[in-house]
Amino acid sequence: MTLIGWAQIALVLAAVVAAALPLGRYIAAVAGGRIRWLRPVEALFYRAGGIDPAAGQSWRGYALAMLAVNAAGFLLLYAILRLQGLLPLNPRGLEGIPPWLAFNTAVSFVSNTNWQAYSGEVAMSYLSQMAGLAVQNFLSASTGIALAMAVSRAFARGGLQSLGNFWADFTRICLYLLLPMAVVLGLVFVALGIPQSFADYVQATTLEGGTQLIPLGPAAFQIAIKHLGTNGGGFFGVNSLHPFEGPGALVTALQIWAQAVIPIALCVSFGRIVGDARQGRALMLVMLGFILAATLAIYAAEAAGTPIMAALGVDPAQGNMEGKDVRFGLALAALFTATTTGASCGAVNAMFSSFTPLGGMVPLFLIQLGEILPGGVGSGLYGMLVFALLAVFVAGLMVGRTPEYLGKKVQAREIKLAMLAVLVLPATILGFTAVSMVLPAAVASLAHAGPHGLTEMLYAYTSAAGNNGSAFGGLTADTPWLNTTLGLAMLLGRFAYVVPVMAIAGSLAAKVKTPEGSGTLPTHGPLFAGLLAGVILILGGLQFLPSLALGPLAEHFAMLAGKTF
Repeated sequence: MTLIGWAQIALVLAAVVAAALPLGRYIAAVAGGRIRWLRPVEALFYRAGGIDPAAGQSWRGYALAMLAVNAAGFLLLYAILRLQGLLPLNPRGLEGIPPWLAFNTAVSFVSNTNWQAYSGEVAMSYLSQMAGLAVQNFLSASTGIALAMAVSRAFARGGLQSLGNFWADFTRICLYLLLPMAVVLGLVFVALGIPQSFADYVQATTLEGGTQLIPLGPAAFQIAIKHLGTNGGGFFGVNSLHPFEGPGALVTALQIWAQAVIPIALCVSFGRIVGDARQGRALMLVMLGFILAATLAIYAAEAAGTPIMAALGVDPAQGNMEGKDVRFGLALAALFTATTTGASCGAVNAMFSSFTPLGGMVPLFLIQLGEILPGGVGSGLYGMLVFALLAVFVAGLMVGRTPEYLGKKVQAREIKLAMLAVLVLPATILGFTAVSMVLPAAVASLAHAGPHGLTEMLYAYTSAAGNNGSAFGGLTADTPWLNTTLGLAMLLGRFAYVVPVMAIAGSLAAKVKTPEGSGTLPTHGPLFAGLLAGVILILGGLQFLPSLALGPLAEHFAMLAGKTF
């Protein structure tokens, strides 16, 4: 670790926080309908859909509308992928995507997971990338933010029968937040060397006299929303490691900023909506604390290198550079890894399978904590609020008082629903991993045996259920079993989680908001932040410790003994 490395990390995180403060206020204004500079365009969408944006929806109506638009998005994307060979903007003449892979990919992009069991430049036409994948990047991100705004409203006032209008929230977030930011960032990416072209691939002659096919395509704007929407699905197969997707350290720093800024800003938005900015700051500080701790752990593990490499005479001062890019270095690789797995983004600028065992365990554990640190756009905030409810419930048990959060009493119904949501991840991840590790067809997809192989499989289902989308590496995922079960894990991780959350929001919205008293637990100070962090570690991560002990921890101790897998 170096001073320059830490300066890079500090500069990027400072830029995230500096932008998140005004952006959070702006998002709250968008959610409140106070930003209307594209009112004619907005009204056109409402007329076309027969929607009254002023009509409120109950939690059931809001959730059903969300499920309907995502079901339609899945069917449309599946059709585009299957019919790719018959559609235009396909200069390479690529055939349609096979059924199992098309199912997996469509679920992946609709659920904001963006798991990719294919290589973009050899499998996807320009139309599939733009009209299929990039469109879903906008829609899935808008869905998450809309849900977060609905949940935030549940804490704002008492006696509410409506959480807002999903169609209005969904449309406004696309028009006033994601589209403008993606256009600006996309133009910046074009200026910094990312291609945006409809030209066919270029065949070049190498210095050795051979030939190389250089892929092109409309990449820059898809990459912009890939990060802003915490989607993570890259235009090219190796994601931000590709020289056209991550052409330099400045682009990597901007990508880190983009994938963290909206999730952090939503904490500010929450504080504005509930009328107490301190509440949002408390959530934001917990998120930033975990990001810093994770970055430190990854940076330290990779900078220390490995005993095996040192024994081979590799200069230990360079750290473990296997799977990293010298253009980015260890510091930006560590920060990128912590934010992409903590933010449910899934983009990568390093290969996790090449990390040290402890370095590779950190991104895995971050996802297992619930993808709330800071989590995906929207999903991170409402996931964090679920843990906040559990934290005040634990505090209430300790002092013998009825737990409250922002003036809303937290009772048995809310806690049962919260636990139902929290248990979706471990049940899905551990269940599918256990079955896959004894199924010969699934085990055949592993590139390694022993603890490293277990980590490969565990990471795949963790990434899918956590709607992250990053891959550990080494797993051949394009098989009927993995395409199907990973797709099911994505659906459960997104929609089986959010429906109980919306039920919690509906229950809390209807309750009377009680004024704060002398016995009320303050939920904006360091005591509550520490309690919340502890609940996240215990409830979010404790159930995964046995699998981590069999995987990366076992590999770490084997590495110290000079063994490899």
